[in-house]
Amino acid sequence: MTYLLLAVICSVLVSVLLKLAARRQLDVAQMVTWNYLVAATLTAVVLRPPLASLQSGHAPWLALLGLAVVLPTIFLVLGRAVAEAGIVRSDVAQRLSLLLSLLAAFLFFGQTATAWKLVGLGLGLVAMLMISLRPRGPSVTATSGSWRWLLGVWVGFAVVDILLKQVALSGTPSMAALLACFSIAFVLMLALQLWRHFSGRSRLNLRNLGAGALLGLLNGGNILFYVHAHQALPDSPATVFAGMNIGVVVLGALVGVLAFGEPTSRWNRVGLGLAVVAISLIAWG
Repeated sequence: MTYLLLAVICSVLVSVLLKLAARRQLDVAQMVTWNYLVAATLTAVVLRPPLASLQSGHAPWLALLGLAVVLPTIFLVLGRAVAEAGIVRSDVAQRLSLLLSLLAAFLFFGQTATAWKLVGLGLGLVAMLMISLRPRGPSVTATSGSWRWLLGVWVGFAVVDILLKQVALSGTPSMAALLACFSIAFVLMLALQLWRHFSGRSRLNLRNLGAGALLGLLNGGNILFYVHAHQALPDSPATVFAGMNIGVVVLGALVGVLAFGEPTSRWNRVGLGLAVVAISLIAWG
C-alpha cells in the first residue's frame, strides 16, 4: 500500500504546485512543457517500456498523436481550474471523469453494465453536479465561470482515458504508448514555447523550467508509483483503482481546505461524499 499512498500524494501535489504557480505568477504553459521532458525521461529510464511495439504497422499513431495534443491541453485546463475553482473541486472533477469513461466503455467497448456500476454512475453524475456549484460568501475567490474549467477537466480526462483504451485495444503496451505521447507532447509544447519566446509573448526563464521539472517529477512519480502499486497487488486491481481515486479525492479535499482555506458549500461537501461512494461502487461493482 506504500506505493499507492505515494501515488496519491504525488497526484495531489501536482494540484498544489499548479495552485502555487498561479500565486507566484509562474507560466503554467512553460511548466507543462518541461514537465513532459522529465516525465518522459523517468518513464524511459525507470520502466524501460518495449519500444519495438511502436515500430509495428499496428501502432495506433492517430490515437497517440491525439493523446499528445490532449494531454498538455488538459494540463493547462487543470491549471486554470485549480486557480479559479480550487484544489478540492478540481481533484473531484478529475477523478469523476471515470464516469464518462465508464459510459463510453458501455456504449463503445462492450463492457457489461452491472447494476452496481450503473448506480455508481448515477451517483457520480449527481456528485459532479453538486461539486460544480459555486460556494457563496465573502471568502469565496472562485470566479463565476469556474464551472466551465471544472467541466473541461471532467470531459478532458475522460477523453484521455478513452484514447488510452483505444491504444490498449491495439495491443500496444501502455507504458510504451505513454512514453511516445510524452515525447511528442514535449516536442509540440517546446515548439509553442519557442514561438511565444521569440514573438515576445512569454520569455523562457529558469524559474518556469525549475517549476516544470518539479511538476514532471510529481507527474512521473504518480504514474510510476501507480504502476508499482498494481504490480505489488496483482490480484486486487479494484482495490488499487478505488484507493487511488478515493485517496486523491479525500487528500485533495483536506489539503485544499486546511492548507489553502478553500471554501466549500454544504452541497459541495455532499457531492464529495457521493463521489467517494460512486467510485467505490464502480470499482467493486
